[in-house]
Amino acid sequence: MCKFKKTETKQHNTMGSEIHRASFSETDFREFREHLRKETRLLAEWFSSSTFDDEAGMCGFELEGWLVDSNCNPAASNEEFLEKVNHHLVVPELSRYNFEINSTPHPPGGAMFRLMHEELASIWEHCSAIAATIGVKPMMIGILPTIDNRQLCLDNVSPLQRYSALNREILRSRQKKPLRIHIEGITETLDIVHHDVMAEAATTSLQIHFQTTPNLAVRHYNAAHLLSAPMVASTANAPYLFGKELWSETRIPLFEQAVSIPTFTDRHGNIISRVTFGRDYARHSLLEVFLENLDAFPILLPVVFDEDPGWMNHVRLHNGTIWRWNRPLIGMNKEGKPHLRIEHRVPSAGPSIPDCIANIAFFYGSMLFLLSEKEPLSTMLSFEDIRHNFYQAARYGLDARIRWLNGRTMSVQELITTLLLPGAYSALLAADVDPDDVRLYLDGIIRPRVTEKKTGAHWQTAFIRRHGPDFQAMTEHYYNCQKQHNPVHEWKVL
Repeated sequence: MCKFKKTETKQHNTMGSEIHRASFSETDFREFREHLRKETRLLAEWFSSSTFDDEAGMCGFELEGWLVDSNCNPAASNEEFLEKVNHHLVVPELSRYNFEINSTPHPPGGAMFRLMHEELASIWEHCSAIAATIGVKPMMIGILPTIDNRQLCLDNVSPLQRYSALNREILRSRQKKPLRIHIEGITETLDIVHHDVMAEAATTSLQIHFQTTPNLAVRHYNAAHLLSAPMVASTANAPYLFGKELWSETRIPLFEQAVSIPTFTDRHGNIISRVTFGRDYARHSLLEVFLENLDAFPILLPVVFDEDPGWMNHVRLHNGTIWRWNRPLIGMNKEGKPHLRIEHRVPSAGPSIPDCIANIAFFYGSMLFLLSEKEPLSTMLSFEDIRHNFYQAARYGLDARIRWLNGRTMSVQELITTLLLPGAYSALLAADVDPDDVRLYLDGIIRPRVTEKKTGAHWQTAFIRRHGPDFQAMTEHYYNCQKQHNPVHEWKVL
């Protein structure tokens, strides 16, 4: 997906910029690999020198949204919608039901979160006004409860070459074997087969970007992994898929299985696929991740560019087809100066604009808090433990019991309220973030949401338990609550 569009140019990526053709030859794959090797060697030189921008803390986001009709059923209208919106930060997504809002980068400290809030609210208001002129409405939710499996087909793919190419190459990599989606909930199980990647379009997220430096990148990257369990539990907003109650955040297994290309097996016997929590911590440098990209992940989109290797077009395009839940990114400013970012892909979209900004503030503050640990995180908790934590939290939400750095096993709810929230609060104040904003987003939104167990997932399941499986009524009520711009812990279940 195209990131930080106002300051980044020549960003070629699978989900953000169109590609010039959709079919490839063996020559294309061979030439792309040669360019990828050359750029990776250059990247290694950058990591061993002072090439990267040394400013840390710049923050931004991407928010994926849905278009729905007057009955809150999915509306395949993003082509007309995007043409009328005509905003450089609003771009297409995989299906005609979806779109994405990108933010500008926000410098650390001060009113950074308030400014993000104002920017997102302004763009969302513009999108809502334009959507109304064509009879649709924008909505933010992890999985749209009214989406039907039959609607997730290639007839509803966005009309861009990169999407048809990605679908074809993923299926080719699987020897055209269909994609089986099997998700076991506590009481219900989903088992379906897809002959394309369109099931991935049912998953929409909030992706948080955090700029780092080579000296801090390993600690930031590892901290993002460690925080994945509390983040997925506290932001869960996708309990239903095709009328079945599955995981607290069903988006996680759905995305992993909808684009499943088993690639290699790690030393613990875990199969690493294209959508992955990862193989291990970073140990010495984020270069390790890009070397793994080169050596372990086959090329999906061999689009060959003629530009200077210093733009890292092939490295970035290849990295964009490996969907780690925490993904390192290389960006460029207008002058071609590279920087490093961590993309945290764990949170669900929604339920409201204040919730989204609070999620960013909580992640940002918790990252800073974990930097205060004197010992490397990789020595305090095994990667297997944090992987297990992540999937437990995605499945059971705030009730999940996980293992933390002190060796204790506790609920995610207890971890957040007793350790992470106080730590994030202090870290944000120490980073000169406006105290009123810290109180608003952490004490005013995250704390009551977690303490009262009122995530978007909890709200949705409470509605269905009270009213029965009327997913259209639930989605309409959800939309009406969302447009009031109040955080989800204040929403009522009528």
